[in-house]
Amino acid sequence: MKIEEYLSTLPKSIISGEEIQIPPDTIREIFRFTNLEKNDTFYHLGCGDGTSLAIARQEFNVKNAIGIDNSEKMITAAKKMIGEKNISNIKVIEQDVRKAEFNDADVILCWFMDAEILEDLIEKFKKLKSNVRIITIWAPLPGCLPQKVDFPYIMNETPFNETDDLKKQLMAVFDTECIGFVTAWEYAERYTKSIGRDNPENDRFLVIIQALTIWINAKNLGVACGEEIPVSIKSYIAILKEYFGIEVEHLLK
Repeated sequence: MKIEEYLSTLPKSIISGEEIQIPPDTIREIFRFTNLEKNDTFYHLGCGDGTSLAIARQEFNVKNAIGIDNSEKMITAAKKMIGEKNISNIKVIEQDVRKAEFNDADVILCWFMDAEILEDLIEKFKKLKSNVRIITIWAPLPGCLPQKVDFPYIMNETPFNETDDLKKQLMAVFDTECIGFVTAWEYAERYTKSIGRDNPENDRFLVIIQALTIWINAKNLGVACGEEIPVSIKSYIAILKEYFGIEVEHLLK
């Protein structure tokens, strides 16, 4: 089956990221990456169980930490954790992030795979005050060049440096003249490590998928190293097809 068909068989909550919680050590890396400070008001859109909010208040001493999530289950868990730890200046809201208000934000953590959600959010982000740091994982905000990258962590700052040049955006993220198999694999491993759940078999599969995605996008945009498809890329395309029944060759333009 084509990879699009495979993805359509996965639970919606997996594709949207609703059921994926960012590990605590990754949260700390993100906060250090964005220079989270005591005078910051921090928002996590899609806050899950509230772990990021607790770390922001207890370890980085932010002024306020606000989490927004549309899952009643997650918000209930977050409220329970906050109450048990008796942490002040934390607020959690059960709401669709697209309807939320966060005009007082200094830092926003926003990790969504759904393009429609991102398109709606970016219009809200554009109306924020200057110098708001918006952190995404894996990809920058649509139509924007990032101000800072430590892949897979990406920071856009208001007002945005906008572009409709996908090639320029890709090169800004990967900071290299061309993308070969080694670069694609390295960055795929970084991403998988940041969200990993200590499941080597699943992690390996995810790295293969992500590495091929990075390289194929680079090839289609004309920024892959060399004209020929590397042997390693051909091998992993064949592995996906033979052992997992997933076909990606049609993505090559």
